[in-house]
Amino acid sequence: MATVVLAPDKFKGSLTAAQVAEHLATGLLRARPELTAVQVPMADGGEGTVAAAVAAGWRERAATVTGPLGESVQAAYALSPDGASCVVEMALASGLEFTRADVDAARRSSSFGTGELIAHALDDGARRVILGVGGSASTDGGAGLVQALGGRLLAKDGSELPGGGAALNHLTAVDLTGLDPRLGETEVILAADVDNLLLGPSGAAAVYGPQKGADEATVAELEDGLARWVEALAAERPRAALAADQPGAGAAGGLGYAVLALLGGARRSGIDVVIELTGLADRLDGAALAITGEGSLDEQSLYGKTPVGVARAAAAAGVPTVAVAGRSLLSDADLGRHGIAACYPLTALAPDPATSIREAGRLLEELAATIVAEHL
Repeated sequence: MATVVLAPDKFKGSLTAAQVAEHLATGLLRARPELTAVQVPMADGGEGTVAAAVAAGWRERAATVTGPLGESVQAAYALSPDGASCVVEMALASGLEFTRADVDAARRSSSFGTGELIAHALDDGARRVILGVGGSASTDGGAGLVQALGGRLLAKDGSELPGGGAALNHLTAVDLTGLDPRLGETEVILAADVDNLLLGPSGAAAVYGPQKGADEATVAELEDGLARWVEALAAERPRAALAADQPGAGAAGGLGYAVLALLGGARRSGIDVVIELTGLADRLDGAALAITGEGSLDEQSLYGKTPVGVARAAAAAGVPTVAVAGRSLLSDADLGRHGIAACYPLTALAPDPATSIREAGRLLEELAATIVAEHL
């Protein structure tokens, strides 16, 4: 009996990674009941990373935390079977889905809730934190996260600063005496593929601020606030100034900076982290085929996204890979250079985007039957 490993990412706006894998399995087994379909829902370190961990057997833990604009939100993190490690997904606590893309939200959104999630995981006994940072709403350099973990950010009159990147312009001092001491014995992994520095034309405010609603004046305000954050933090921890120039410091509105400067974090490729925590390499052993995919296969897919990561892992196991997608903007040559033998987009069956989104499950089942016929 041939084994097929189904390791897709989500089809954003349509299906979760687990749903994509389930529909593929249904189509495969309808066409060839004797096949073994192994479902390994994936993510690239951003949105969906907690779900991928839970699908791999980690325990989902719920927590009420502070959303980016101060409201209470219901979030979740994943705890490893032995309780030693956790996955915290920034989007679930401080994500864009909780805000609107406008100037006010861009100025005020905070990463406080992500720090609260880390604190909950530490309370659960975790001493290894995998922090997935895609889909963030904030541009506060991780200042909110630091506040949630016991740091104090003080204005000239000694009052605590409110949340958000704009407020950092009024920062005069940082007090780290109350920082959670458990962080000193905790390994923190920043699961991020972006290599932006914190400041400058390729920094957090300039590149990602407009995506969160910041206009030109607000981008400048957020940039000034981040620069002030570095200056104030370096007065307490001199080496913190160096972290601003490390690749990945600009990830997630600069949250990467706080992780690198204060939490002793190390940046790793998000897809590599997820491949490891899902045990994908073991699942691929002896398989006849791997099927991966995501909603849109495009140029961004070639830089640390799930399909290329899965194809790389499959190639190491001697397993060929094909992909499914909502749409594909890549040539066969581009795909082939990255280990993907063929791509099957939903648009081949339903050219109308609204139809392919609405009927993605049924279309994936049809494509699975085609893949069986052409590759097994």
